[in-house]
Amino acid sequence: MADDRPITEQEPGTETASSAPPGGQSPLGVDSEADPFAERPEAFVGAAFAGGVALALLMRRLAR
Repeated sequence: MADDRPITEQEPGTETASSAPPGGQSPLGVDSEADPFAERPEAFVGAAFAGGVALALLMRRLAR
């Protein structure tokens, strides 16, 4: 059963090498080259607005 596995706890302050970010950087500080939102955020905002309008028209049509 899954309950038969022993529970292991780490002592506070001990971290494994895989849990620490490399080079002392925060994971949020690392730039991603494949981030399309960083290049054109206005396109995503426009798409969200258009989707909202389309959803509103659909809901209005269904309410009749």
